[in-house]
Amino acid sequence: MRAAHRSSEAYLLDRHGELIQISRSDFQQRRLDWVPLEAISPALLDTLLLAEDRQFYSHGGVDWSAMAGALRDSTLGERRGASTLTMQLAGLLDPALRTGSGGRSLGQKFGQMRAAWRIEAGWQKSQILEAYLNLATFRGEQQGVDAAARLLLGRAPHALDRRDSLLLVSLLPAPNASARQVGERACRLAARIADAPTCPVLRAYIDAVLTTPRQPPPTPALAPELPVLLKPVAGQRLQTSLDASLQRLVRTVLREQIGALTGRNVRDGAAVVLDNQSGEVLAWVGRRDDGGSARFVDAVMAPRQAGSTLKPLLYGQAIERRLLTAASLLDDSPLSIDTGAGAYTPQNYDHLFRGPVSVRRALASSLNIPAVRTAQLLGLEPFRQQLQAFGLNLPAPAAHYGYGLALGAAEVSLIDLANAYRALARAGHWSPYRLTPGAALAGRTVLSPQASWIVADMLADRAARAPAFGLDNPLGVPGWAAVKTGTSKDMRDNWAVGFSERHTVAVWIGNADGEPMWDVSGVSGAAPAWHSIMTALLASGPSAPPAPPPGLSERTVQFVPALEPSRREWFIAGTELEQVELAAALHGPAIVYPTHGTMLALDPDIPAERQRVVFRASGIAARWRLDGQLLTAPAGPYFWAPTPGRHVLALCDASGRELARVAFEVRGRPA
Repeated sequence: MRAAHRSSEAYLLDRHGELIQISRSDFQQRRLDWVPLEAISPALLDTLLLAEDRQFYSHGGVDWSAMAGALRDSTLGERRGASTLTMQLAGLLDPALRTGSGGRSLGQKFGQMRAAWRIEAGWQKSQILEAYLNLATFRGEQQGVDAAARLLLGRAPHALDRRDSLLLVSLLPAPNASARQVGERACRLAARIADAPTCPVLRAYIDAVLTTPRQPPPTPALAPELPVLLKPVAGQRLQTSLDASLQRLVRTVLREQIGALTGRNVRDGAAVVLDNQSGEVLAWVGRRDDGGSARFVDAVMAPRQAGSTLKPLLYGQAIERRLLTAASLLDDSPLSIDTGAGAYTPQNYDHLFRGPVSVRRALASSLNIPAVRTAQLLGLEPFRQQLQAFGLNLPAPAAHYGYGLALGAAEVSLIDLANAYRALARAGHWSPYRLTPGAALAGRTVLSPQASWIVADMLADRAARAPAFGLDNPLGVPGWAAVKTGTSKDMRDNWAVGFSERHTVAVWIGNADGEPMWDVSGVSGAAPAWHSIMTALLASGPSAPPAPPPGLSERTVQFVPALEPSRREWFIAGTELEQVELAAALHGPAIVYPTHGTMLALDPDIPAERQRVVFRASGIAARWRLDGQLLTAPAGPYFWAPTPGRHVLALCDASGRELARVAFEVRGRPA
């Protein structure tokens, strides 16, 4: 019986055997653990025997004196039970012997007697008593003394006092009886016990318990998201790959970070930690302890817009295909792409343009326009296929996402994104993550080790990151780590994903219902939580930068003109450069904005004096000339009050000679 007993609960253990989560798997009956007789309160045992079977230790399964008394009482019109605990146990073991709605038939009665004799012949009295208390139904769906004691009374079976024992024993004849009926039975039974409480006290206690059940003692709930994923069966004790202490830390960090963002409309967060080599999930937190804005949403699995977190995979593919190097220059200037449904004009997060920038700085500083230009160079469909290879689910064709795919327009889950970065940490080798302990599952190479190493090196470069984020930012940790932040449209999602030598950490901050946050970027929202988790992981062991794989070479690179300081740079063999010279078309005088053919529209809801168009130029020039009229300002950024109509803008040198010209149009009426 003990071996066949199955709790209605499933138990999840961490990698070290610590219980981290209990979840109910059987909803027919509520059973907890099998309780040995020595762990059950003596008060309950003697109360049970007094009420149900006073001759328990002297009969052989049938109490003939009780049977005769019951027969005598029935002739007088009174009802009295005569079934021994062994006979009742027979009914619990064999459904055919249980009492039905119409009572027990004579055949069932004889069947119980025969079964009781067989039980008594093979079992000890202590075993009969133990089995009965673990199989009896006490209240509603609560079966067994462990469930009754913990769920109804809020205490362990060994801690039951006389008052508790009277209540539980009085429930056995009719588990769903009213509090008044149970109280009457308990008072009759208490009258035969010397240390029993008085009837008024007992009635008040029973009424309080049965009308307002006590809260069960707290149980471990460190990983409420995992039962849905692992689907443990009733009674199973399933070991997971999680680390309980790390899981607690991650939950605490997320709770504190969300609290630090109070007043910025932030309610939810999620984080995962992966072991780079095995793919084991060491921490998985998909929602706040109190549920946040969506208590049933696991934000680790929920697809959200990826923001800039896809850029490392974009540049990695371009470097692998030898279309770019880390030192290649990309043009960070206004860009307008005709999509057939209108113009796509990407903007940087700060709405500034930096002109020519290297791939290293473009990635580390998370510039948008260079990323879109790289997507143009690669082609959208090859990039979509690359994301698919990294385990990111993009079911629609590339045209569905457009060039916004380079900036994270696609929706991905936090766990898939973390596992994609884990592939970068493993020299471009992707394999599935796992929630149970074990070696890494079979995988595939999705990016060359050389391209993966260069991307990781750029993501770990604090100097390249400094122009956008400064040197003092939450992305810096006490050890080597490569990291990327991301923010989706309208600040709906914040991401920070990165890896050290041993671990990959991914954090998402936002609102599960998709409501935008208020002025929260990846570096201020998700990055502080990422920093805290990664710093804690690095405290357990240093993180060394990965050694360059064969097929890479290092060179000192100079930029002409000196757009960036000379530096040591890494290249895939055969793509080395020692001097990067800007093409004349890029460093010569040019109009950066507006571009030729730009069409602007006045906003009728904004006062005319508040509306401006910014003229921007690159190179060395002296004056702007608009529609043949020389503007008084030099050729730096010029804020022009727009007027409806077609316009011609020229860039001129000091002598008035025209260097560049564009035509654009302003439509609408001033407010």
